Amino acid sequence: MRIEIINRNYKEDNGQKTKLVEILEKKVDKLDKYFEDEPSAKVKLSTVGTGKYTMEITLFNDGKQIVRTETTSENMFNNIDILIPKLEKQILKYHTRLISKLRKSAKTPTQKVDEPKDSVPESYGKVVKVKNFDISIITVQQAIAELELLDHNFHVFVNAEDNLVSVVYRRNDGDYGLITPQY
Repeated sequence: MRIEIINRNYKEDNGQKTKLVEILEKKVDKLDKYFEDEPSAKVKLSTVGTGKYTMEITLFNDGKQIVRTETTSENMFNNIDILIPKLEKQILKYHTRLISKLRKSAKTPTQKVDEPKDSVPESYGKVVKVKNFDISIITVQQAIAELELLDHNFHVFVNAEDNLVSVVYRRNDGDYGLITPQY
């Protein structure tokens, strides 16, 4: 597995980074067994405040992002022990859903989405990050699966049923919402 490590505000102590990289490569390489083609991994290491370290691992297969997870703790080595089992669980979930999708070719019914009632904020914030990503034509169920696999709160996609850009999101009650534009 090809592993790319990105260091953001993370300073190692007395050669800890080389030991960290060695352990990280060893443990991430074990995830290779779940893939037919050779996947790649992007690992972001960063310091958050005083004494907190964040690690984010994203796995790619065939150039597409398939699973992502992150955690913050007092030690980067603890982050590895937290993230690797989490990634394994997400990969197994991905494979299980992929197999069940092949067995079933059920269509998803269109659902009405209750829009949340939010109050208008008194002052607006500013854009602090711009992120570009590839958008794919998939079904609502596939979008929900990607949302879960990437551990995000929402997922933007082109709906295969109507060819409109849509957003699926996780609601506070545990269900999902679907936002579809009207032109």
